Amino acid sequence: MVGGGIGGLTAAAALRLRGWDVIVCERAASLDPVGSGLSLGPNALRALDAIGVGQAARGLAAIDGVSGIRRYDGRWLVRADVTAPMLKKYDDLAVIALRSELVDLLLSRLPEDTVRTSTAVSAVEPETGTVTTSEGALEADLVVAADGVHSGIRKALFPDHPGALYSGSTTWRFIIPEPGHGFRTTESWGHGDVFGIMPLSGKRIYCYASAVASAGQTFEDERAELLRRFGWWHAPIPDLIDAAEPGEILHNDVYWIAEPLPAYHVGRVAFLGDAVHAMSPNLGQGACQAIEDAVVLASLADQPDGLARYTAARLPRTRMVVQNSHRVSRMVGLRSPWATRLRDTLMWGVGRLGSAAVIRQTAPIFEWSPPRLSIR
Repeated sequence: MVGGGIGGLTAAAALRLRGWDVIVCERAASLDPVGSGLSLGPNALRALDAIGVGQAARGLAAIDGVSGIRRYDGRWLVRADVTAPMLKKYDDLAVIALRSELVDLLLSRLPEDTVRTSTAVSAVEPETGTVTTSEGALEADLVVAADGVHSGIRKALFPDHPGALYSGSTTWRFIIPEPGHGFRTTESWGHGDVFGIMPLSGKRIYCYASAVASAGQTFEDERAELLRRFGWWHAPIPDLIDAAEPGEILHNDVYWIAEPLPAYHVGRVAFLGDAVHAMSPNLGQGACQAIEDAVVLASLADQPDGLARYTAARLPRTRMVVQNSHRVSRMVGLRSPWATRLRDTLMWGVGRLGSAAVIRQTAPIFEWSPPRLSIR
C-alpha cells in the first residue's frame, strides 16, 4: 500500500479482512490530524459497513438531514429537510465527520506495525511487484497506489497521460468551536466564490471556502484574505472566519483528472482514490469514491483477472462522478452578473420542487452498494 490516506487505510483494512498481509508505506513522518471534515454519503457508509466500521463511523459524525444553498446576501435558493425522504430511499443519511477521526477508526482495524511512516516509495516494478522505498526494497503480490492527486506511481506507469490539472479554484478549510446553536449544513454562492458551513459532532463547525483564482497563490495571513473575500457576506460567515486561528486555516489549490486513465491497473499495481480519479470537492465524493474503490478492490484482487475486473467496475462509475462534480464546480464558479442571476434563478426553481426532487438528483451516486467481503 503506497499512501496512508482515507483510501489507502480503507484498502488496507479491507484486504486484511480478506486474508492479505498488508504494509502501508507513508512518506510523512506521522499521520498527523488534518483540520478538515468530510462528507460520507450512504454509498460510502455501506462500503464502511462491509469492513465492519460503518456504525462506528456514523457514531463519529454529525448526522445532517437539513441543508440548503443561499446567495452571498443570505437569500435562500434551496432549503430542504431531506431526512425523511433520504431514510425512505437509502435507509441512511449523509453524515459529516472529522477526517482525523475517520483515520483513527480505520487505524484501529490494523495491527500497530502495519503503517510505516517516513517511508517514501521511489519506484514500483509492475510485473514483479518490487517496491523501492527509502527503507529498502519490498516484494508484493499486489501494490496499491493510493499516493494522491500528484501520484508519482501514476506518472511513472502512465508517462503519456496529462495528469492532474488545476481546476481554476483554490480552497480554504478550518474548524472552530460551535459559537452558539442551530447551525445547519449550508453553502452560500457568490460570483465565483463559495462558503460552506457544516456542523460536526462535539459542538464544532467545519467551514470551507473556494474562489476562482490563479494557481499557486499564498497569503501571509490566510484569515485576513478570507475576511477580504467573505467578510461582507451574510451572517454568520464573517464571525466564523473571525473565530478561526490563522495558523490552522488550510489553503490548497484544487486539481482534478480531466482525462481518464486507460485503466486503473498495470501488472500487479492497482490505483485508487485521488491517484486515479481526483475530482473537485463540490459533490463531497472524493473520500467516498476512494472508500468504494478500496472495498471493490479487496473483493476482486485475488480473483482471476481481478485487477482487470476492478478497472471495469470502477472506471465508468468514478468517471461519472468526476464529470458531475466538475459540472457543479463550473456552475458555482460562474462570475458574470448575468450568468450568476440565471444560475440562482434555476436553483430557486429546483428548490420549489421540494425535497423529493433534491433526493432524486443524488440517486446515481447514493444508490451504489458494495460487494460482500467474505472473511478469510
